[in-house]
Amino acid sequence: MDPLSQLLGGIRAEGSVVTHAVLAAPWSIRFPDRAPLTMVTVLRGGGTLVLADGACTELIAGDTAIVRDLEPFHFADHPDSLGRPHTEYEIACFAEEAGETGDLSGIAWGDDSENATVLVVGAYHAPARRHERLVRALPPVLVVADDTDLCPWMEAAAAAAVGQSAGSQAMMDRLLDWGLVCTLRSWFEKAGAEAPSWYRGVNDELVAPALQAMHARPGVPWTVASLAATSGVSRALFAKRFAAVMGRPPLAYLTEFRMDEAEELLCTTDLTVVQIAKSLGYADAFGFSAAFKRHRGMSPSVFRTSTVAPAPRLMPSRAGG
Repeated sequence: MDPLSQLLGGIRAEGSVVTHAVLAAPWSIRFPDRAPLTMVTVLRGGGTLVLADGACTELIAGDTAIVRDLEPFHFADHPDSLGRPHTEYEIACFAEEAGETGDLSGIAWGDDSENATVLVVGAYHAPARRHERLVRALPPVLVVADDTDLCPWMEAAAAAAVGQSAGSQAMMDRLLDWGLVCTLRSWFEKAGAEAPSWYRGVNDELVAPALQAMHARPGVPWTVASLAATSGVSRALFAKRFAAVMGRPPLAYLTEFRMDEAEELLCTTDLTVVQIAKSLGYADAFGFSAAFKRHRGMSPSVFRTSTVAPAPRLMPSRAGG
């Protein structure tokens, strides 16, 4: 499994919302979910995303934005609208307390008004520690512009989902999951040298085979020579190329990846430290514990007991819809 697929594993949209409203300026829509990731796709109309710190990003039809922010944010007709009297609406996918501050009774299909604003919104939990690597690699807001010819297709698909009672929510959520993967891949591809090293490595024909092998089988006692053989090149060429693309030597990357996996296993399983050590290629718990403490500043046992358990997942709810 490639690193991006691994990092996206388990991230799912919940209670995605389709809004189709004619909004009279000045207006704003508040997103209170406090989700690690929120995706907003504008199918018609447009406006400005305003984060909690005041940062603004304009969106037009065809734009998909992924917001990495644990604070509520807004989508407004104009940033200045937030500072003066205006109509505020609210969209929540799974906020615990979604106070309804406006009436989105304009949510309806079939209105062809030029003033219509059509959004598809998905909020994403990041239920595992490995997903933090993905979140850390993203800016507060990333925007990918798509061909506006696709907007009518997606709007029609969303309308069909909304119009069907059985399975409609699941259909919309999976549509948003597909959109998340496509958007992130497009953004990483355009990021070039600014993309995280694990993404650049997947797209390097020499590094990719070894990188995928490490991620698929972290418990194998890999050496630089065996990884080079996986890539089909000499040890020296592989080591040089890997360090240039990934920013660190192969075995240093492998150790860091093993520590990430160890954190995940310590937080989400009842495996003993000995079992985790063996699954990650360490001969005994002592060597594993020493490596973990060197990289994380505490022993595996202390880390397990000090890690705060994730908050219970909330039932999907909607405000303003």
